[in-house]
Amino acid sequence: MGDVVQFKRPKPSQVHTGNTLCRSGFHKWEILNDRQFDVKQGKLVTVYQCKRCKKIKSKAL
Repeated sequence: MGDVVQFKRPKPSQVHTGNTLCRSGFHKWEILNDRQFDVKQGKLVTVYQCKRCKKIKSKAL
């Protein structure tokens, strides 16, 4: 007979880590790429990524 593996349910704090703030619009943005050039706009573009939910946004300078 095989080994019995006990499964432990994750705590709600572990399941919803950071999601409540991001759903309310309070992302924690950090710069993903320092300098990136957009050929179509002819501008430098900064790419941001949220630390918690990994959402990406870009902003032209």
